[in-house]
Amino acid sequence: MTRVLLESIIVKRQSKSYIDSLYAILSAAGLFEGPKYKLAGLTGMAFKFTVHERLLPLSVSAYGQWGDEHSPAIRNLGLYTVWDAGRTRHPTFSYYQQDAVKWVKQSLDDGLGVIYWIPEFGVICGYDDEDAVFYVQDGHASDYKIVLYDNLGLNFTGFWYCQIFGERLEPSLPDMVLESLRLAIHDWDTPFKTLPNTDIASGKLAYAFLRNGLQSGDYDEGGAVYIMDDYMYTREEIASYLRDVSGTFSGLEGAAAAYEELLQLVPGMKSCIMEDGVKGRQIDPMWRDELCALLHRAEELEERAITVFRAISERYPDLSRSTIRRWGVATPR
Repeated sequence: MTRVLLESIIVKRQSKSYIDSLYAILSAAGLFEGPKYKLAGLTGMAFKFTVHERLLPLSVSAYGQWGDEHSPAIRNLGLYTVWDAGRTRHPTFSYYQQDAVKWVKQSLDDGLGVIYWIPEFGVICGYDDEDAVFYVQDGHASDYKIVLYDNLGLNFTGFWYCQIFGERLEPSLPDMVLESLRLAIHDWDTPFKTLPNTDIASGKLAYAFLRNGLQSGDYDEGGAVYIMDDYMYTREEIASYLRDVSGTFSGLEGAAAAYEELLQLVPGMKSCIMEDGVKGRQIDPMWRDELCALLHRAEELEERAITVFRAISERYPDLSRSTIRRWGVATPR
């Protein structure tokens, strides 16, 4: 019987759970060097902003079909990856589950952790054949969660997701930065990522959903705070990222300045969140209008930055988006 535990993997919940997990895996394996905000920026994940109309906490991780959202992010790093996911209600799930058990263990044998939907995203960092269990970190606590091989993928959401990684061929920094700007533009311009459902808005429209939800008074209080926490943290990530790479392209300093100005609004946003002894942290009802006004100004600043991104993007060819594949815009069926 075999037991493997990758103790060098330490997940810390700070950013989006996917980035927290990815950073823990790549940094432990020596596949990424630098701060977490740089990883969030280069992958474009920091720019993802989605809001449910009732401000449910699922907003933060419901930024689209995960495979479609994560694949461009990982591709921009020049990193090899394999993933599988789906709905656990499908009759074929058990076959994919047992296959996943094999390749997850192989990745751990190779010294690489595995991203896993718990929910939210976490890291499978070990296994024990004798007990037939995986060891999982969620970033909230230092101890490991235990997942039986037979329970891999099962959770209350009805979705499962596993992703492994391999070697990395690092693209040039300008290439990665340019693509990250284009990923940001795409997220900003795409109002709905989970069609046919239109109860979750993305990008620019997410601002309107957040303000409307707050002003309605009929929203999930915990979700509202969670969305704001994620929003404020990722905007700090973007500002730090652009501060580091602003010299890569002429004009990018204008976008960096817009996000620096946006950061000046964050303390005011934080002051609109109160601590209730019974309900915990929630948006202060007396300061909802002020928070909405701050969010409106933030939207204007982010729009200004995206306009800069567009101008930079238009200066360079974009073969990945302008070249029609042999099969057209859809994959063969």
